[in-house]
Amino acid sequence: QIQLVESGGGSVQAGGSLRLSCVHSRAPFTNACMAWFRQAPGKEREAVAIIEGSDPTWYTDSVKGRFTISKDNVENSLYLQMDSLKPEDTAMYYCAAAWWCGANPQSPSNYNYWGQGTQVIVSS
Repeated sequence: QIQLVESGGGSVQAGGSLRLSCVHSRAPFTNACMAWFRQAPGKEREAVAIIEGSDPTWYTDSVKGRFTISKDNVENSLYLQMDSLKPEDTAMYYCAAAWWCGANPQSPSNYNYWGQGTQVIVSS
């Protein structure tokens, strides 16, 4: 069973920081397409940050300059450093992985594996 295990969510005040992590098991995702998505109540799941096997990254406009996606190939982990958090960032955050990014890696349909989600709450 291929699994993605997430941690690092929590509650912070606006302007604070959180570091999310996602550890994958029983599959090599070192050269794969990995991403962080988020979903707020009543809204569709949206891509937040993507990192490809060769390390190019993509961020949704609302988090550029505040979030940083990275990976540790030795620890088989994906990270999302979130700084200067805003109440609008409140959502359930999901780790996702695919064998390759494909034509539109911003689409949830491109990903084969998902984490259980970790809640991020940012208060004013």
